[in-house]
Amino acid sequence: MKKNFFDLSGRTAVITGCSAGHGIEMAKALANQGANIVPIARRQNKIEEVADTLESEYSVKALPLRCDIADSGQVDKTVAKIMKEFGKIDILINNAGVGDIMPAEDMTDEQFGTELNIDLFGTFRMCREAAKRSMIPNRYGRIINVASIYGLVGTKIAGSSSYHTAKGGVVNLTRSLAAEWGKYGITVNAICPGFFNNPETQTTLDSPDFKAYSNLVIPEERYGNPQEIDSAAIFLAAEESSYITGAAIPVDGGFTCL
Repeated sequence: MKKNFFDLSGRTAVITGCSAGHGIEMAKALANQGANIVPIARRQNKIEEVADTLESEYSVKALPLRCDIADSGQVDKTVAKIMKEFGKIDILINNAGVGDIMPAEDMTDEQFGTELNIDLFGTFRMCREAAKRSMIPNRYGRIINVASIYGLVGTKIAGSSSYHTAKGGVVNLTRSLAAEWGKYGITVNAICPGFFNNPETQTTLDSPDFKAYSNLVIPEERYGNPQEIDSAAIFLAAEESSYITGAAIPVDGGFTCL
């Protein structure tokens, strides 16, 4: 008998940082598989546009919710709204994040702390509330934390110690929560993207120096396209991936294999 693998029909997927880039692409990918989507970001107009697109193009339900994941109170209220509307959170993709580029010797405590508060603590806040209110009681969940290749390695090309620290924390937070929550039927995995073409990074990626650097360090000798992260997200979100947890999967054209 044929099986429709990676069917997410009836699942509720919450995606933070869903106003641009990878967040929107992953939302479309999961909606294409049938999941209802809760796009979360700080820009209400952007997530409303995303929700309209998801509902019109994929015939799923979408609930746009403005939330600053750096604020525990906002996270609590947002998760409560999701539970009221859908009654559950099956899939959580923690994609929201920032990234300062600055020499470590010039970085202030405030700049370092801001990065940690959003990328690492924000990810933890969302994981905690989704698990406590839905995934643990329902004994089912798929958590996908978007880390980075720079959560696995360092770099000489640009100073970004706060970003590396936060994303490294996300990778080990992923392992820790996977170990702690596995008994509840919750898997926790991380995706570690490399260099991707998108509006936020295009100026840097198009510079001659960075192109020369990338050709040396990326075996495929190219940048990723936004849609190339979708398959990893669908795979880790699926019921069929129930025996994969605590993994950090690079999507980087081979950058971390050198």
